[in-house]
Amino acid sequence: MSGRLYRTREVAELLNISVSGVKKWIKEGKIRAIRVGRFWMIPESEVRRILLGVKPSEVRAVIYARVSSHKQKKDGNLDRQVERLRSYCSAKGYKVIDVITDVASGLKEDRSGLQKLFNIVEKHQADVVVVEFKDRLTRFGFDYLKRYFESHGTKIEVVEETEKGYMEELIEDFVSIVISFAGRIYGKRSQKFKKIKKVIEEVVRDD
Repeated sequence: MSGRLYRTREVAELLNISVSGVKKWIKEGKIRAIRVGRFWMIPESEVRRILLGVKPSEVRAVIYARVSSHKQKKDGNLDRQVERLRSYCSAKGYKVIDVITDVASGLKEDRSGLQKLFNIVEKHQADVVVVEFKDRLTRFGFDYLKRYFESHGTKIEVVEETEKGYMEELIEDFVSIVISFAGRIYGKRSQKFKKIKKVIEEVVRDD
């Protein structure tokens, strides 16, 4: 994707189509684009490809799936999630180049799978990252992550906008937040912290 970057308006003029038509092609994956701030920028190589009538190359997809606990993995939740994403990629005609999984909270930033995903994106080895729900990738800051990936030429596609279930996982994340803040305030070696942690874990267990 070397060479000049064109704005959608410029590409529309070159291809003699509307700006909305160019944006539609970007959304459908018919033309590759890079997100720069608020704008989509199209590489010169893509403009030449369209003008010459060359078919687009395969879209390289990375599947990212995550569950919060080993219990969910043991119950088959992770495998089913991966299979649903494989089916989605197959239907879209994507070439799956890697399947990355994590068994960790969506609040955890140093997940091994997530770090691997960052490496792939930063090396421009994928065109799209496919996830089932936004919070499979991260509990907070999804839009920032999406913008960062797009700045490296990689889109994030979310199969389902609204997540159903995973109440157990939400509770676990809530507990992690409370315990983390209690540790910062009172110190993890203090009796106050230990008492708060014990009470929270007992309430969750009894519930």
